[in-house]
Order: sequence, then structure tokens, then C-alpha cells
Amino acid sequence: MSDRANDKPTVALLCVPESTASTLYGMFDVLESAGRDWPLLVEGRFGESALRTLIVSADGEGRAVGNGLWMQPHAALAACPPPDVIAIPDLMVPPQEVITGRHEAELEWLRREYERGATLAAACTGALLLAEAGMLDGQDATTHWGFCETMQARYPNVRVHSNRPLVISGEAQRLIMAGGGTSWQDLALFLVGRLVGTDEAMRVARLHLLDWHHIGQQPFASLTRTRQVDDALIAKCQEWIAQHYDRNSPVAAMAALSGLAERSFKRRFEKATGVAPLEYVHTLRLEEAKHSLETTDAPIEQIANEVGYEDASFFGRLFRRKVGLTPAQYRKRFRSLRRALGEGMRAGERADRHAPFVTRPRRSEAVNAS
Repeated sequence: MSDRANDKPTVALLCVPESTASTLYGMFDVLESAGRDWPLLVEGRFGESALRTLIVSADGEGRAVGNGLWMQPHAALAACPPPDVIAIPDLMVPPQEVITGRHEAELEWLRREYERGATLAAACTGALLLAEAGMLDGQDATTHWGFCETMQARYPNVRVHSNRPLVISGEAQRLIMAGGGTSWQDLALFLVGRLVGTDEAMRVARLHLLDWHHIGQQPFASLTRTRQVDDALIAKCQEWIAQHYDRNSPVAAMAALSGLAERSFKRRFEKATGVAPLEYVHTLRLEEAKHSLETTDAPIEQIANEVGYEDASFFGRLFRRKVGLTPAQYRKRFRSLRRALGEGMRAGERADRHAPFVTRPRRSEAVNAS
């Protein structure tokens, strides 16, 4: 039910007086970055956002929200185009506070849009609005751990799961709830996966370091070194090596393709790209290896051979030095996320919107890795 004139899924972020601005703005930024920011990182240009994200409120008027920051919605509920997803940020209220009777216009809008087929996604205590609307009766749900007992007591027909960070329930699995704190990041990532595709969700996760702050930026940094350049001769070599990085003596082969002496080629390549040719080849190979680790059960030695390393132990040491994790550690961390995102997409009725994005520099896509 996306806005056909806009030709992209619409996500409406519901703002109420108790909304937390950090979550509201954070979800807006993450959702809008899908399709837009990856080309900026690897090619130096903005892409087009894959989602249309709007902040809406009952009357569309600007106001201070829960933590005192000013929020200016894009539209009132009556002017909002039919959304594919309505996302509800957390509410800044104490657990014992009753919100009954406060948001009748918003609750009626939620019920109406859900009947039309919209997915409703709540972060943290935003799930209280879904419960207040009666939409969680007989359904599994979750919210911030500090509100679970209160929610269960106030809405006894809801099955509250305090130990589950993400709950998907309702007709056609169109009710999605994330737990407390920064779980809104998981929710936003899940929505990108469902509406746009798993690979784009992986890109967004890498861009924003979502869910992996404790391991730092190193696993995500290498693709910034594979962007295209203005030197036509070097760009031609980049395009060639993107499809032949697994061959022996790749730098010598690029030098031969360029028609330059190998020493001259290396100087010109590094001047154009900012990185030595062999380092560039390693980047492409490791990105291919990352993708294989995320998506296949192939043995690590086989992956090493397929990307151009005959010595699997050398590959392992190089991978750890460049990525900050061993290949096995990388597979354990990132494959589980990819699987979870894939399951989330399959759970909904949005298969027709799944766009085939790519997170690694595939042979058929030259060096843009996009």
C-alpha cells in the first residue's frame, strides 16, 4: 500500500507529547539512510532514500516532546499518505502513569490504518499505545523491562514477554515490538530488512554500527577504500580487478593491462586511489570473503582459496589484522544477524518490495560495491 506517486514504501513516525526525541529522530535518520548513504560512503555521492519517512502527529503542529526538545512534524494524521508502516517511538512516562484517554485521535488512526493493512511497529514503551488501542489483546508483546509487569497487570489479555528483545505478532505478523533502551535500532534495522531487503539492512547496520558497538568500526571500514577515481586508466584497472581479484599475481596483471611498467603503475594507482594496488586487492578479496562467511556454510579454507589465497593460515591472519575478528568470529556474529533479517522479511507480506541490494564488491558490479 505504498504511495504509488512516490513509488517507495512510506513509514510514518507517530509523535505524541510523551515521545522521546532521541528515538524519534534516531529512527528517522536510520530509515532515511537506507539506499541513500551507502553510495555516499563508497562513491562520494548521495543515493536516493529507499523509504519515504514522515513524522506525523494529531494536528501536525510543532511542540516540545517528552524530553523537552522541539519536534516539528511533517504532517497531521489527516494529511498523511496511507503508510505501509507506522512506527511508534518510546513514551517518556513512569510505569505507574495511566495514559488512558490521552490519545483518542492517534488510537483511532492506528486502528484504521491497521485495518487498511499497515504494519504497526513500536519501540520500547511505544507498545503501550498499541495495548491501549486494544490491538494487543490475545497477542504476544514486549516492552521495556521496567514496564512489563505494569503492562501485564493493566492489559491482562496481552501476553507480555519480558525476556524477548523483539516480538512479531498479529494478523500477517503486522505487529512488531522491540524491548527497551536502544532496541529501537534493532526495530529500525528490522523494518529496513522487511521493506527494502536483507542486504540493504546489512549496509545500514554497517553504516551506523548497529548492534555491534563493542567491536568497533574495523569490520566495516574497508569498503571506503574501493571507490572509483577520476584517472580513466586506473578506473579501467579497477573494473578489471573487481572481476579477477582471485587470480595469481593480480598487481602484475593490472600493470600489464595498463601498459605501464609495474613500478610506474603502482605509483600511479596509489596516487589515484590513496592505497597501494596489493592493498586494494586484499580489500576486494576480504569483502568477498565476508559475504561468503555471512551467506554460506563453506569451510574457511575453501573460502580462502575461492577469493585468491592458497594459504588459508595467511588468509586467517590477514583477515584478523584487517577486520579485527577471525573468520570464524565474523561468521558467528554477522551470519546470525543476516539470518534474523531474512526471517523477518519472509514473515511479512512484503515480498514484492524486496529490492536486490548487494553489500560486497561482486564481479559483475566492478568496484562500487553498491
